[in-house]
Amino acid sequence: MHDIRALRADPAAFDADLARRGLEPVAQKLLSWDEERRQAQTVLQEKQARRKALAREIGVLKRNGGDSADLEAEGTNLREAMEELERKVADCEGQSATLLATLPNRLDATVPDGPDESANVVQHVWGTVPDFAFTARQHFELGEALGLMDFATAGKLSGARFVVLRGALARLARALGQFMLDLHVDEHGYTETQVPVLVNDAAMYGTDKLPKFADQSFRTEDGRWLIPTAEVPLTASVSGDILDGKTLPLRMTALSQCFRSEAGSAGRDVRGMLRQHQFEKVEMVSVTTPEESAAEHERMTRCAETVLEKLGIPYRRVLLCAGDTGFGAAKTFDLEAWLPGQGAWREISSCSNTRDFQARRMNARFRPQQGEAPVFVHTLNGSGLAVGRTLIAVMENGQQEDGSITVPDVLRPYMGGMARISA
Repeated sequence: MHDIRALRADPAAFDADLARRGLEPVAQKLLSWDEERRQAQTVLQEKQARRKALAREIGVLKRNGGDSADLEAEGTNLREAMEELERKVADCEGQSATLLATLPNRLDATVPDGPDESANVVQHVWGTVPDFAFTARQHFELGEALGLMDFATAGKLSGARFVVLRGALARLARALGQFMLDLHVDEHGYTETQVPVLVNDAAMYGTDKLPKFADQSFRTEDGRWLIPTAEVPLTASVSGDILDGKTLPLRMTALSQCFRSEAGSAGRDVRGMLRQHQFEKVEMVSVTTPEESAAEHERMTRCAETVLEKLGIPYRRVLLCAGDTGFGAAKTFDLEAWLPGQGAWREISSCSNTRDFQARRMNARFRPQQGEAPVFVHTLNGSGLAVGRTLIAVMENGQQEDGSITVPDVLRPYMGGMARISA
């Protein structure tokens, strides 16, 4: 999670990073526990050495018929003292680990200051925002008018924040997922992967989803978690490994169902598909070296942008500020698509460099050269893209005055040649 040596070297910088996220300083508390632990560990090692020497002395006395009672009493006292020191070490480690697990990643120096999304910085804009000669409708208005998007039946089956897609819209959603996978595999060099959508505590903790986001996820009665994104199983697939540096970077992609409780989002995006409990997403994950992670972040973001460009969807790249950067990220680019029905830019992809934050939590390392000491990998993740939100963008940007929807050229081979979805 965090390198205690870096904290010892510059505690003020550690607290300054937390302050950028609006958090209180904790370096002194952590260093105090660390000092207590190290002092206790030193004394414990001294007593362990004495106990070994004592065992040898007792053995010599007994072989020579001497009286070892005093030495055995000292041994008993040593054992009790060692047990107390072990408890002290464990207590300091436990308190430190509990606090560290709740602290976010340290921010990249290029991340702008700011308390919330109002301070995010637009990097560039691509495409032309459509200028319709009619009043643009939102995706749910289009979908319901076509009879292909059914929230009422989904509500009967599962409650709020679910949808049933039918006919051409169901096929369009499937086409989007297939198109994205093919693009990332055939042109971007990612390895297609099918992953479980149920994972254990270790996978969630290692990818920084626990304990911070427990209330955002669904848990089964047997203690497994429904994944919030394929980032979790893809990244956790290297947990505990020491990789050969020659094999890096590893680039993996997966199309999966994703599940989020949307705790705390009451009243936000209630209508439509923008904020669902269950949705599909194509995820990209990279595992690379510290030296290459910045370049890999740019590369991954370009892969996501390419999807939008091929679909003809106007978008903008946004560098998130300190107050809006996610818990596990050191730096994040969001891609926001233009939604004519809302008349607004909405997030459709988020590409983050977590550096070694996740790697430390799950002990994922690589060996740069044979015989060299292992080093923590850097992990990156990005949406390439969220299928439901991309479906919304395609529908709203491709809408016609009569309520029909133009299918982007790149999707038509996946749609059996269909160029327009109409009633």
